[in-house]
Amino acid sequence: MTALDHTSHGTGPRPRTMDVYRQWWLHDARWYQGVAKRFGHEVANEINAEALRYVAVQVGKRIRRQFGGKPAADLEELRRRYDACSEWMFPNELRDGGTAVLPDGDIELTMRQNFAVTMVRMAGSLDGYECPCTDIHAGWSEGLGVELTRNCATACLRDGDPACRLLMRARGGAA
Repeated sequence: MTALDHTSHGTGPRPRTMDVYRQWWLHDARWYQGVAKRFGHEVANEINAEALRYVAVQVGKRIRRQFGGKPAADLEELRRRYDACSEWMFPNELRDGGTAVLPDGDIELTMRQNFAVTMVRMAGSLDGYECPCTDIHAGWSEGLGVELTRNCATACLRDGDPACRLLMRARGGAA
């Protein structure tokens, strides 16, 4: 083992990144459960969605800068930007999903597995939990400078569907 494999005090191995993530997910689950127990699921869901939307706006702004700060040239480029937002918030190793441009101009996000739903289920908080997916997409869009005319979920893992299916449509096609 190298010195980097131990804590600064030499007391044991350093935590791996996934171990740290798991601790934060446990924190999030306990936080959600505490708010839901004291104030109800409606309040817990509202605060969760508000916080995630804030993070999503920041991610959208970061991605817009990475793409040069200019509007997307077309729907395919906008789709790639949503993919990049998704990767920043839910890295590929923690989810199974992707995006596609549909013939009607909608951008479809499909999620067959997501660590967030798994963690909520493991924490015993699935009953009463509302997925904040449309709030996340609204945040990404705001950060990207995109005005959505459609933002809806047509299927959800939380409800037992085989995949989440979310549809977004940008005003004017792309921004």
